[in-house]
Amino acid sequence: MPLNIDNIRSQFPALSQKVYGKQLVYLDNAATTLKPLCVIDELKRYYEHENSNIHRGTHYLSQKATEAYEEARQFIAQTLNAEFPEEIIFVRGTTEGVNLVANSFARAFLQPGDEIIISAMEHHSNIVPWQMVCEDKEAILRVIPILDNGFLDLDEFKNLITPKTKLLAITHMSNAMGIINPIRDIIKIAHEKGIKVLIDGAQGIVHTPVDVRDLDCDFYCFSGHKLYAPMGIGVVYGKKSIMQLMPPYQGGGEMIKEVTFEKTTYNDLPFRFEAGTPNVSAVLGLRKALEFINSVGIDNIRSHEDQLLHDATDQLMLIPGIKIYGTHPQKAGVVSFLAEGVHPYDLGVLIDKMGVAVRTGHHCAQPLMNRFGIPGTVRASFAMYNTSQEIDVFIQAVKKAIAMLT
Repeated sequence: MPLNIDNIRSQFPALSQKVYGKQLVYLDNAATTLKPLCVIDELKRYYEHENSNIHRGTHYLSQKATEAYEEARQFIAQTLNAEFPEEIIFVRGTTEGVNLVANSFARAFLQPGDEIIISAMEHHSNIVPWQMVCEDKEAILRVIPILDNGFLDLDEFKNLITPKTKLLAITHMSNAMGIINPIRDIIKIAHEKGIKVLIDGAQGIVHTPVDVRDLDCDFYCFSGHKLYAPMGIGVVYGKKSIMQLMPPYQGGGEMIKEVTFEKTTYNDLPFRFEAGTPNVSAVLGLRKALEFINSVGIDNIRSHEDQLLHDATDQLMLIPGIKIYGTHPQKAGVVSFLAEGVHPYDLGVLIDKMGVAVRTGHHCAQPLMNRFGIPGTVRASFAMYNTSQEIDVFIQAVKKAIAMLT
């Protein structure tokens, strides 16, 4: 169903501003999305009325805040189709979520000589934690290569699996190219060999429905700020049967049952992984953002974004000297490109001066850029509030910037 774009855009006050005298065209959504009024209003409402530390207070405000926080957990569990609410762990974002799983999983299950598999398209946040864990545990990191079109080399993935492989950590969708991995098939292959699977869903959950039981993933991590929610909040979904065997990642308040100087007894799920004062307002904002997405319809959003992607791709390919990275058709919401003879940073700066926000650089995916032998790309990424008219403005800005630089 076509989106009511005017109504959607009216919900995002940041879109009404001008930059450098031009109407803002915001195409940096893979970095972070703008926030709708319902999320902004929820943050304001919480701090005006319910502001209180949760779980540890008997007074009215604490009880109200605790109730809202735990209801949000239940809502997110239902949205992901998790079996239990306690499988939802609140963290600061995908980065902290991957670090949590990496460190706790390694302490529980990893031995010297064991192997972890990642892919060549991963964000640094799904590379560095595993490197650190492998160094600490004397484990081995294997990397699935990618093909020239940006798609995973699935045959080589199968060849990398050995009896020592304990975990696969892979992105749902490449932040740098927009390629969507066939994670259901990948998870099935891994599970047939007894390998646990973590999915970096920071980009994937934005563009496609996620049913963790249907996928059968062991862990799924994502950030709120890429989902129209506040910054500083994210989620780790983890199967209860596995998470119960994993030790806490951090020590402090709420993750304990009893503390003495001789011994500390850890709390049950999910609290054993939520040490310290949580970001209550952002959790409530995340719920509002997901409700907003549900009201629009994730399939409707995906259809709209796909049309924008096709329009932008088709028009970019008509510009002489443009090369797009990530050309496999199984992708969403992102087009990443270079202009021959032009550094991506220079191109991005000039595009910005024309009122169009794009991202330039390696996109925290330096190994991927090294695979293609490039310093980085210009990346335009799309959201529900972007329009075909904005694509036209973007294309004109690219053409003008190239003409100025060549």
